[in-house]
Amino acid sequence: MKIRVGIVGISGFGGGEALRLVAGHPSFELVYAAGDGSAGSRLVDRFPGAPAKLAELVIEKWDSAILPKLDVLFASLPTGASAEALARVPKDVKIVDIGGDYRYVDGWAYGLADIWPDRIAGKSRVANPGCFPAAALTALAPLLAHTLIEPGNIVIDAKTGVSGAGRGGGDSAFGYAETNENLVPYGLLKHTHMPEMATTIERLSGGNASGLVFTPHLVPMTRGILATIYCRGHATTADCLDAARHFYAGRAFVRVTDRPPQTKWATGSNLALVSYAADPARNLVIAMGVVDNLGKGAAGQAVQNANLICGLPETAGLDGLPVWP
Repeated sequence: MKIRVGIVGISGFGGGEALRLVAGHPSFELVYAAGDGSAGSRLVDRFPGAPAKLAELVIEKWDSAILPKLDVLFASLPTGASAEALARVPKDVKIVDIGGDYRYVDGWAYGLADIWPDRIAGKSRVANPGCFPAAALTALAPLLAHTLIEPGNIVIDAKTGVSGAGRGGGDSAFGYAETNENLVPYGLLKHTHMPEMATTIERLSGGNASGLVFTPHLVPMTRGILATIYCRGHATTADCLDAARHFYAGRAFVRVTDRPPQTKWATGSNLALVSYAADPARNLVIAMGVVDNLGKGAAGQAVQNANLICGLPETAGLDGLPVWP
């Protein structure tokens, strides 16, 4: 029996990626699509490459009080736009919130699927991590769990593609002319992903993350995140790689590499790639994490979380190779 799925915010980049993954999922059937600006359009009008079985599905105006029978709802809305509406969704509908409103909120599992799958399986409300936390925390988790670094002295320097700003980007600063041949730091000292990263670092380590520094940068590419993370610790490179390989043993979507990872290695996939370089004499550990910001950083991890809460194989619908070149 197919699992009936809905996607809210389907015309955005995250919602569109969720559509792509759900359309090819062996157990999911998309029966409901919602948006605001796109309401009244057919899926094929917004996505000309939509498969024939979904082409005529009409995008509806988002109203959580008027839903068809659903098993799972993916909500891909801007942070601040989903809390009130999702609170009205019937309890028997499982929700994966790709936005930021429910991260570390009581009653919601924090969906860091490769690190805490047992805390997600069987739950009915899951808050997807942000895209930057998906890259940074995946790289940091083995080091924190094995006490190889100090949790209170971490500097995260992250680069992201323009699609992380969402479709339209919110203002003209994300247009082609502004982003092409440009490198832009933003969100200094106050980025919305800081609290969830600090909280997760503390829960993984049992220490205090008050010294965390995070600076994201916008780079002129469409997709991808590379987080380069500077830590204090006396571990060797081999110690860090061994810890990561042990921590992620048997995990389908994390690759531990001897070489520094590149964003194209993950494009179009649900993979996370991590690597490390350390100099014990300098008390320095460098951790690196790469994800596709629309894959593991958004819709890919959301589908992985949906698989976990529905009791499906974690890899269902997510086995595709990265796009290359």
